[in-house]
Amino acid sequence: MKPLVLMGLLVAILVIVFVTVGFYEPSSNDKLSIWEAAVNPGSLSPAHAFLSNKCESCHAPNRGVVAAKCVTCHAATPDLLMNPVTSFHAHLSDCRGCHAEHRGGTVRPIHMDHGRLVNIALRYVLETEDPPHAKSHHPARLDCHSCHAYQDKHQEYFGKECSTCHSEKSWKIPGYLHPSPKSINCSECHKAPPSHRMEHFAMVDKKVTGEKEARIDQCYMCHKTDSFNDIKGVGWFKMH
Repeated sequence: MKPLVLMGLLVAILVIVFVTVGFYEPSSNDKLSIWEAAVNPGSLSPAHAFLSNKCESCHAPNRGVVAAKCVTCHAATPDLLMNPVTSFHAHLSDCRGCHAEHRGGTVRPIHMDHGRLVNIALRYVLETEDPPHAKSHHPARLDCHSCHAYQDKHQEYFGKECSTCHSEKSWKIPGYLHPSPKSINCSECHKAPPSHRMEHFAMVDKKVTGEKEARIDQCYMCHKTDSFNDIKGVGWFKMH
């Protein structure tokens, strides 16, 4: 009789472990092992902290986090879908690819996976165009500018093909070195702001810098290379 009891206990323990591991989302905290993450997955972000003791609000037994539960609170609003930067959410079916929780109380639950955007673009093309055109949606052909236009410090001076220089993993360019501070060819890469082409340039900018004879394309006469807001002989200066 005892062997049957022990066998029953063993089966019960295995069932509990199986359900627990499925209930939690182990992959949301890379620093913990699977077993540790199942029992103590880590703190939620401040926005979700009120759900700390309500696991069932996000998790489903044996399935982990399911998108249907996310949508309960985060249904796609018209503002989200009409904004070109966030409209891709309409084609998503799995939130976990970019939003991961239990990473600590100071970490925002956002981890952008551009690879998923490639799949979305491919699916969109297959649904709206002839299949042959789908080949153009390679990772390098993502329309970066459609989302990152507001971050374009080049002001489209280098065009809209961001992937020519930038990687989806890092906006910084490996190995890039800015030319010497003595360089006078700034206009090859930098575009003057619109205010420099108005009376503002003569009435304000030249008076601040003291360079009354400076031309718009002579950036080096007023600006330092560490930042355009670092003015020679003046220091850090930001007008607006």
